Amino acid sequence: MSANASPSGSQPTATYDSAFLRACRRESVPHTPVWFMRQAGRSLPEYRKVREGIPMLESCMRPELVTEITLQPVRRHNVDAAIYFSDIVVPLKAIGIDLDIKPGVGPVVENPIRTRADLARLRDLTPEDVSYVTEAIGLLTAELGETPLIGFAGAPFTLASYLVEGGPSRNHEHTKALMYGDPELWADLLDRLAEITSAFLKVQIEAGASAVQLFDSWVGALAPADYRRSVLPASAKVFEAVAGYGVPRIHFGVGTGELLGLMGEAGADVVGVDWRVPLHEAARRVGPGKALQGNLDPAVLFSSREAIEAKTCEVLDAAADLEGHIFNLGHGVLPSTDPDALTRLVEHVHTQTAL
Repeated sequence: MSANASPSGSQPTATYDSAFLRACRRESVPHTPVWFMRQAGRSLPEYRKVREGIPMLESCMRPELVTEITLQPVRRHNVDAAIYFSDIVVPLKAIGIDLDIKPGVGPVVENPIRTRADLARLRDLTPEDVSYVTEAIGLLTAELGETPLIGFAGAPFTLASYLVEGGPSRNHEHTKALMYGDPELWADLLDRLAEITSAFLKVQIEAGASAVQLFDSWVGALAPADYRRSVLPASAKVFEAVAGYGVPRIHFGVGTGELLGLMGEAGADVVGVDWRVPLHEAARRVGPGKALQGNLDPAVLFSSREAIEAKTCEVLDAAADLEGHIFNLGHGVLPSTDPDALTRLVEHVHTQTAL
């Protein structure tokens, strides 16, 4: 092992010893690390400028543009980790699924997947399918220095919900109809998506990502028994597939207060918590041996500076006895958030928790 290698041999020691990765491993930290979901995005004027006239999916396939967008919040906010700029449907697009991200709507699938014959359209993902990801992460790790890069992917359930519904859904009628009505087809669909997701995460890790996060944005629509029976096996398959790399694995969903213990069982090292459950209660539900991430309500950032700081301190107080804590919002940065409020928030957390 070289002098600059970490104990895992996969990244420079300075990155391995960063506050973010130390917190993921439940080790002592110089301050509570901070990053934000959707930190690279519409809240930044510099993001809107470089994205002007470029469709979302196209922007995800331009390595130099991805690099610039990913770096923007690191420069502006002094966050403790960067998150790779992409979208959860990118691997589906890469294997030939006819979909687009429509402004104001989200991912729309031209021909939803609802029959066994449709499964044939979900072929294996290869590194060559997403060579632009490998190139972009190479550019990013060269620029980020000691700052870790988080790779990410959509979880099998959330990807399935887009594929089956044909787009975003409030009630997930078609998704649940398939899950309840044809459990064998459902299990095969999620298993295929777990393989695609695992391959996508492996590409990011092998290119240099220091951690990965699995986003299960819509899984909060399920009852615990349905999650255990119909979702947990596929999510666990993804986490197991990348376990050998030794990088921290984060699991996050929205509205998942009743699922936190089960999400912990899926195999992640860090469980993300939305703003509905205090972190000390989330820790009880998840159980020992996991770090937690979260969980300031994104809407708090529209309040006064004093109110933001007060609510932030509530989160930090609730996290005081955790084995490991990464400060984040309880969901993504809202598009109309004042970027300066995010910059001040990072500084406030760092100041309040510095040793």
